[in-house]
Amino acid sequence: MGIVVLEATPERVVGTMPVEGNTQPMGLLHGGASAVLAETLGSFGAVMHGSTIGRPLAVGVDLNATHHKGLRAGTVTGVATPVHRGGTIATYEIVITDDKGDRVCTARLTCLLRAAG
Repeated sequence: MGIVVLEATPERVVGTMPVEGNTQPMGLLHGGASAVLAETLGSFGAVMHGSTIGRPLAVGVDLNATHHKGLRAGTVTGVATPVHRGGTIATYEIVITDDKGDRVCTARLTCLLRAAG
């Protein structure tokens, strides 16, 4: 997938992914690739939050994504920010933009937080 995480805190996770190599048969950025980027970044945030409360394992329980724009080239950047950080559930909104800063996808990920072991 070529995902590179640039910044990671419980409050904000930023990562990039190339469009090339992540396209569907029509040559557009695959919606599933956007979903992978969103779940990766949101999960990073959830794990980091969970680590502060003794629940460092995050398991995705819901992911939804709205695709706003198709891309054939370039790099997309995702920014995950928390919507809710509780004791057992963490929800992050992930906004994915293109090289011009235009929104390509808006996603929301909810993770169940579990204790290790």
